[in-house]
Amino acid sequence: MDAFAVIADPTRRRIIDTLREGSADVTTLIERLDLSQSLVSKHLGVLRDAGTVRVEVAGKRRVYHLADDPLPAVLAWVTPYHRKWSSALDRLAFLIDSDSDVHDNKKKDTRD
Repeated sequence: MDAFAVIADPTRRRIIDTLREGSADVTTLIERLDLSQSLVSKHLGVLRDAGTVRVEVAGKRRVYHLADDPLPAVLAWVTPYHRKWSSALDRLAFLIDSDSDVHDNKKKDTRD
């Protein structure tokens, strides 16, 4: 499944957000998200098949972890925009600081 289709579903995003905070078994996810076992299991299957989560068998439990590189296609697509926005915000901060310095100097000049 396409990475964007994976994160398009709000339930899967909630599961990803929960696993970002730490590993969890199905029971824990059911309790934290207040969802049915079948719904959680269905979405975990999609996330596992997409490589977004990995599963570890611990006795009778299956513990889910966020994969080390869970959404590479999404990250690859977002990164250029992040760089552009970050650069634009850095320029804006510089202009604001420069304008503030000029304004502060004008205040000093009028006091002297």
